[in-house]
Amino acid sequence: MKKILLLSDTHSHLDETIMKYVIQADEVWHAGDIGDLSVTDTIKKEKPLKAVYGNIDSAEARLEFPLNNRFLCEGVDVWITHIGGYPGKYNQAIREEIMANPPKLFICGHSHILKVMPDPKLNLIHMNPGAAGVHGFHQVRTMLRFEINGDNIQNLEVIEIGKRV
Repeated sequence: MKKILLLSDTHSHLDETIMKYVIQADEVWHAGDIGDLSVTDTIKKEKPLKAVYGNIDSAEARLEFPLNNRFLCEGVDVWITHIGGYPGKYNQAIREEIMANPPKLFICGHSHILKVMPDPKLNLIHMNPGAAGVHGFHQVRTMLRFEINGDNIQNLEVIEIGKRV
């Protein structure tokens, strides 16, 4: 079993509250718009990190992290990308591949809108953790925490970090 902390859209912001949850996780996944790489460098000092770059990320971030990160966690096929859309409205850049070979868990960021929903057509779960950073139009900073046990995704929690100041 793995305890996962899912972040997105930190936009160079990392604080003690986020780090408290990082320390409790087995792995941290970041769905892009990292901002300053000190964010991911700090996380990597504490826990294993899987991440993708987002549309605001630098050339340096694009060298360190891929646009798409597809991997197996326990028995779950996971695909993380920054701009992925959501069930019924997948981004054109990934639509063909996701239809042909859907993962069990599809994760994206970008919208700053927390969303967890099934896609019954593709038999997958879509997650967007919202935005953990302080830049953007979102009002409340959010993250997701869940466990992967074999091929089960369980104990999903929405973590509200607080108001965007």
